[in-house]
Amino acid sequence: MHSQHDDKRTVWYRSQYSGWMLAVGVVLAIALLTVAAFVDEYRTVSLILLTAAAAFLVTGGIKVTVSANGVTVASALAPFLRRQITVDRIARAEARWTRPMEVGGWGYRWKPGMRAVSLREGDALWLELTRGTRFVITVDDAETAADLVNHYLPPRSEAD
Repeated sequence: MHSQHDDKRTVWYRSQYSGWMLAVGVVLAIALLTVAAFVDEYRTVSLILLTAAAAFLVTGGIKVTVSANGVTVASALAPFLRRQITVDRIARAEARWTRPMEVGGWGYRWKPGMRAVSLREGDALWLELTRGTRFVITVDDAETAADLVNHYLPPRSEAD
C-alpha cells in the first residue's frame, strides 16, 4: 500500500494501467495521423476519429486517491480529467472482485445508477453514494481503500 501519514490522517493512492488500452490508443493515433498526413480525402475524418484514440489513452491509466476529503480518480496521462467524490456524498465503501461487463465494459462507463472506471477484471472499489447510485473503480488493493473510505465517513444518525 502506498500511504502517507500526516497528523494522524492517512492518504492512500494507487495507479492502475491497462496495457492493451494504452497500446490501442497509441497504434490508433499513429495510424490516423499517418492517414491524415498522406491521404487528403480522409484527413478530416481521420482527425475526427483521433478522439477515439484519445479516449483509450486518457482512460488507459488512472491514479486513485483516498483521503479525508474523499475519493479522487484521475487520468494518469491527462490529470486535469478527474472525478472527485467527497466523503459527504459516500454512504459506504466495499471491495470486491469485478468483471468489466458488470459495470458496462472497459474505460469510463456510465449506466443508470452507476458510473465506473474499469480497466480490467479484478479487485475494485465500490462506493455506495448517498443519492442511491454507485461509483466503481477497478484498482489493486481496493480492500485497503474501502477500509480507509469507511474510516473517514462522517457519523450518521439512525434516521439517515
